[in-house]
Amino acid sequence: MANFIKKYLNLACYALIFSTVTSACQNQEQTQTENSDNTVKLTEQTNITQQEFGKMPDGRMAMLYTLRNAEGMEVKITNYGGTITHWTAPDKNGKYEDVVLGHDSLSGYLTASPYFGCIIGRYGNRIAKGKFTLEGQTYTLAVNNGENHLHGGLQGFDKVLWEATPIDGEEPALKLTYLSKDGEEGYPGNLQVEVTYRLQKDNALRIDYQATTDKTTVVNLTNHTYFNLLGHTEGDILGHELMLNASAFLPVDKTMIPTGEIRPVKGTVFDFTQSTPIGARINDTKDEQIKFGIGYDHSWVLNPPTEKDGLNLVGKVVEPNSGRILEIFTTEPAVQFYTGNFLNGSITGKRGVVYKQRYGFCLETQHYPDSPNKKNFPSTVLKPNETYQTSTLHRFSVN
Repeated sequence: MANFIKKYLNLACYALIFSTVTSACQNQEQTQTENSDNTVKLTEQTNITQQEFGKMPDGRMAMLYTLRNAEGMEVKITNYGGTITHWTAPDKNGKYEDVVLGHDSLSGYLTASPYFGCIIGRYGNRIAKGKFTLEGQTYTLAVNNGENHLHGGLQGFDKVLWEATPIDGEEPALKLTYLSKDGEEGYPGNLQVEVTYRLQKDNALRIDYQATTDKTTVVNLTNHTYFNLLGHTEGDILGHELMLNASAFLPVDKTMIPTGEIRPVKGTVFDFTQSTPIGARINDTKDEQIKFGIGYDHSWVLNPPTEKDGLNLVGKVVEPNSGRILEIFTTEPAVQFYTGNFLNGSITGKRGVVYKQRYGFCLETQHYPDSPNKKNFPSTVLKPNETYQTSTLHRFSVN
């Protein structure tokens, strides 16, 4: 009997040890592991990680996701506003620098952010006097830019917390979803939105937008990243050389609403059909349009795509000193080129850098501003049982 009890206790001991070791191994192999710096590895591939970014006023935690590829490029995105906070790209010597403006923590975006890096919606750009008529009904939107509606209103998509789904792999991605409820900022319909950022192996970031609605509405989504290809700490962007695949632009009135005219760029300061320094004509105040925008803050109408399917070239930006090149492609018909005219030194960004006028530029792919009120502009109407789908790709390279 004593021998039986001894064998039983030994077996029990072995079982306990085996269980402990197995549990430890399983914990080690879990798809989420946490490092000492509070960064969570989402898989053992480590091409995407997450960490806390700061608390919202209502106590919810915003997260920061870092996407990496084999080339060494990193893109950091927070689910607050779907905002790109950091984006590194190599120069001609292989040195990586952060080439976008932004803040180091959530608090900066909550207190002082002129749409740095964020998703813009429901409607990117301006709608005149915050009103439009759809199917016989007039809708009144929030007015937040003089007498006009800008970038979705007071609480646009840039100021909400999106649901995030990280996707690891050689080309890591972050899928963000948000339900914009009927009546939000004055827009009709429950709009279900999905935006996916994917960092490709060729140092390109692809952004895919998708939306559906249960009531006829208008949609115009874009991203509002401010770029400086020298690095966000390095001053203005006036020496960057820009080419736009656009033979026409949209003149605006003094409140920055398009007049409805589609004007050829030839012979104007808006002609970037050949690579030209951004600063070459930006202060030509003899041009009424430059005076209205205090620089460039206009939509260019892209030339028709040369291929029936796929993405159309928007343009190319070259920074001569670093050798960095940014090419942009899209399915959209226009791009808003903005040169940071209203940055005035009042915002302190990442690494304590004070962002002054023209320290960054934006190339926002989109439909035309105020399309709901302009019958001759491409439609931005989305109906039930339809799916809104657009894509934009940003690709970095060097000379």
